[in-house]
Amino acid sequence: MDNNAQWQAAFYKLRSNKAFELFVVGIIIFSALVIGVKTYPLPEALLQAVVVMDWAITVIFLVEIVIRFLGEPDKKRFFRSGWNIFDTLIVVVSLIPIEDSDMALIGRLVRIFRVLRMVSIIPELRMLLNSLLKAMPQLGYVLLMMFIIFYIYAAIGSTFFASVNPELWGDIAVSLLTLFRVMTFEDWTDVMYETMTEYPLSWFYYLSFIFFTAFAFLNMIIGIVVNVLEEEHQRVAKAEAVAAGEPTITDLHLEIQALKQLLVENVATARNASNPEAAPQPAREL
Repeated sequence: MDNNAQWQAAFYKLRSNKAFELFVVGIIIFSALVIGVKTYPLPEALLQAVVVMDWAITVIFLVEIVIRFLGEPDKKRFFRSGWNIFDTLIVVVSLIPIEDSDMALIGRLVRIFRVLRMVSIIPELRMLLNSLLKAMPQLGYVLLMMFIIFYIYAAIGSTFFASVNPELWGDIAVSLLTLFRVMTFEDWTDVMYETMTEYPLSWFYYLSFIFFTAFAFLNMIIGIVVNVLEEEHQRVAKAEAVAAGEPTITDLHLEIQALKQLLVENVATARNASNPEAAPQPAREL
């Protein structure tokens, strides 16, 4: 093994170390706390200390990115990962001294987004985010149907209840906000009792809306996310099994089929050996 391979193996071992991962997570959490501290009015001395800590955090992140890059066996594959590109951009932009320029706001926003690096470090968070993104196409149809229900009920509410309380039902836009309040159970009974003074049967309007939105559609959303998360768990487990050289379900099925075929052949051979008369006789020559 040459010197470069030894260094690469050492960096790979370091970046795969659990203690190193926990250290980086701790730095990310500390970075989030530093961002929060900077939102308070601070004495000049403490503010300077916070700035120094912020730069120290940036340097640590830079070293961590370099270690991960040097530990990657295939350097080109490192930048094929969107999370690696995100981490690198965040660190590089954080190194640009723009605090005292017109782009200071961008610098602060970049430092805020450093907290998202927690997702790239912790695999479980990546799995959750990937599951949520993969569930978006299915969630889109549910959300579209929910919007249709919202719009229909908002139109009905603004038609009948505008005279009761124009602030809540004056137009369809305000009615949509009122229905969102009803769906989240934020003092929705006050809204219902107010309309029931003029429309005693309006309770059915609210209860049916809550049934469709708060119960049916939200449970559908939860079910979709849980289902996609389970599929993502299975995919990750399968990938880890393949990487570890463990047989997959398909491999096991093929092995079982091969064993069945071998067993059938052995049984046939044993029968022919025990009953040679049953075996086909060669044709006699004339």
